[in-house]
Amino acid sequence: MNILAAFDKFKDSMSAAEACKSAAIGIVAAYPDQPTSVTLTPLTDGGEGFVDILTQVANGHIEFHTVSGPRSEEVSAPLGWVESENLPTEVKSMLPIPGDRIAIIEMAAVSGLEMVPFEARHPRHCTSYGVGELIRIAHAQGASAILMGIGGSATSDLGVGALEALGLYACANNGQRIEKMTPEQWPFFKNFTSQLLQPIPPIYIACDVGNPLLGTEGAAAIYGPQKGLLAEEIEAYDQMCGQMADHLCDFFQHPKTVQTLAGSGAAGGIGFGLHLGCQAQLVPGFPLVAAWLELDARIQQADLILTGEGKFDQSSLDGKGPYALIQSADKHGKQALLFAGKIDPDAADKVQLRHTNCALYSISPDGDPLEKALFEAPGNLQHKVTEMIQHCYPI
Repeated sequence: MNILAAFDKFKDSMSAAEACKSAAIGIVAAYPDQPTSVTLTPLTDGGEGFVDILTQVANGHIEFHTVSGPRSEEVSAPLGWVESENLPTEVKSMLPIPGDRIAIIEMAAVSGLEMVPFEARHPRHCTSYGVGELIRIAHAQGASAILMGIGGSATSDLGVGALEALGLYACANNGQRIEKMTPEQWPFFKNFTSQLLQPIPPIYIACDVGNPLLGTEGAAAIYGPQKGLLAEEIEAYDQMCGQMADHLCDFFQHPKTVQTLAGSGAAGGIGFGLHLGCQAQLVPGFPLVAAWLELDARIQQADLILTGEGKFDQSSLDGKGPYALIQSADKHGKQALLFAGKIDPDAADKVQLRHTNCALYSISPDGDPLEKALFEAPGNLQHKVTEMIQHCYPI
């Protein structure tokens, strides 16, 4: 039997690669005496693991650079390098590269929410400056293009920090330059001056989020709370973002309608800012990852597909990897088993109505507190995989 194990991360418990390995141990335990081929394919939604997964698959290499973290502290952040000749043809058609070298940046590893202690989380204090520093490094080292994954960010600064690192200068009301300006300092802002780095290579931002920059579906309203924004702060923060967005549009001579573009609210608006200043383009995230990993071919070669993530809920149905994998498996008439630490019943019902070839299983024993469930998730996944495979596919 050929089994594809393609898992996303189990947040605060297992990386995507670790989840795949745990599932593989469970598969071997289910068929200890049978020849079974297991293909491990870690997934990424543009957040944690983006650099590592895509770089390894393309036989590239990763280097680390000391740059500014989300609260301007020094962090060691990965920068992946791959050669375009090692990419599938489908990827090349999605990313027109005017050269051979592609640099890969992962926002979660330089300006990520998980890098900020829970009690210190608030977008007013966080900057995307380090992302701009990595772009500058990639440019200096001859990148033909830059691919960014922007999931898991701590910031909601419209990419102002990243643009500052590339040469955008913010001046205060007193005429002094504001160094590494965070949203907390926006009320003192007067104007921009610029010596933006030129020429910046094409920047592609992998993104599956369709939210606009502002309003009830915008960056502050939808993603602000998970970054530390209080409910009573959302409206004022959104208005402040609107004022800064207008300043950016005026400075870069873009119509304000760009603020309403789908995806401009992703990762606190960094795509919006980099589009204005660097002509960055948003590209569909999971379709790109799927093409990069050649998932369709791997699904066709498999007899059974195993997938999953830490929490499977309504947001999982909006283009995330495990659900997209289920959809593809169904298209090819393949059986899929999904495992998650926690499964939302409504989301599960929708999956089973749409995809009768899929079964969903929670790996956490009923009643286990979250801390215990997170700690024991690797073993729980192994045991549940063994149990369900033996039940569904006895030999």
